[in-house]
Amino acid sequence: MMIDIFNHFMPKAYLDRLGTLIPGHVVLTAFPRLKTLWDVDARLALIEKFDGLQQVLSLANPPLELIAPPDKTPELARMANDALAELCRRHADRFPAFVAALPMNNIDATLAEIDRAVNDLGARGVQLFTNVGGKPLSAPEFRPIFRRMVAHDLPVWLHPMRGPNFPDYASEQTSEAEIWFSFGWPYETSACVTRLIYSRLFDELPALKIITHHMGGMIPYFAGKINLGFRRIFFGTPERNPAAEDAGLKKPVMDYFKGQEPPPAVRAAHGAEGSLGAGRGERAPGAAAVTQSAGGDPQISRRRPCLRAPRRQDLREAGGGPGAGADARVFQAASRRLIQNR
Repeated sequence: MMIDIFNHFMPKAYLDRLGTLIPGHVVLTAFPRLKTLWDVDARLALIEKFDGLQQVLSLANPPLELIAPPDKTPELARMANDALAELCRRHADRFPAFVAALPMNNIDATLAEIDRAVNDLGARGVQLFTNVGGKPLSAPEFRPIFRRMVAHDLPVWLHPMRGPNFPDYASEQTSEAEIWFSFGWPYETSACVTRLIYSRLFDELPALKIITHHMGGMIPYFAGKINLGFRRIFFGTPERNPAAEDAGLKKPVMDYFKGQEPPPAVRAAHGAEGSLGAGRGERAPGAAAVTQSAGGDPQISRRRPCLRAPRRQDLREAGGGPGAGADARVFQAASRRLIQNR
């Protein structure tokens, strides 16, 4: 069995609805060219080519708050979540779970939709984007959403959101050469998680579980630079980080990022804990995105990261020590626990 836990889909009725809300938007010309992104039969036909493949569904871009005003997005969220839940009900062997979309420009409606999607539809978490119409998720107005997810003991799927309107240089108006996508999305994830840490979110909610897309963005590859910090060079010491002290963090910054390890080199050194497999399932599975946990006590992060991810015991139970084959089995075991709520 292979379980892809971060896979995008846009129900056809929802895509058609977008045509009336955002005429001329790029998704209306781009998405129809990729039938497996919105056509259930095409997606199922693709999945059938891969023995034992299952996908946890999340709604494809764009975020609801970029589509409609606050009085319209709650209805869009209900429409999308009802459709995803129905797909999971009808094709449980291929789509064992889904992640709820939220009307993030309407906080009260978002909280209500979280409860409805989880309690009534069986959602196994929610998808948030790294910013809400340009506002950081670390803003106080979004705190109730994270608190609600802790109350449900379910994770937040975090997806980058950055478009060509984010220029590459301050003197320009738009991004060029698709830098907003190729480099901007990993940066968005990194900036978002870092801001959440420095806002003391994980100190306030140590049980919060977050799944970051694209292997945690830049964070796994820049751990040394993050740990060093600019102010630490000139005003701190090897044991003191002035920026972390000013923010009132309870732990060293990198402790909040525990579990974010890039394959293969770091994973070979630290094992597969905290990692789950994800791919671009509208084309084919296994396209190199691995999700990670963020936040939480480092000891807990090793033993119970996001989604009750695998421990070293799981490696032994999977049939061996660290290695590509064992890691793959561990990813599958962790994903099954997510879906089965164990």
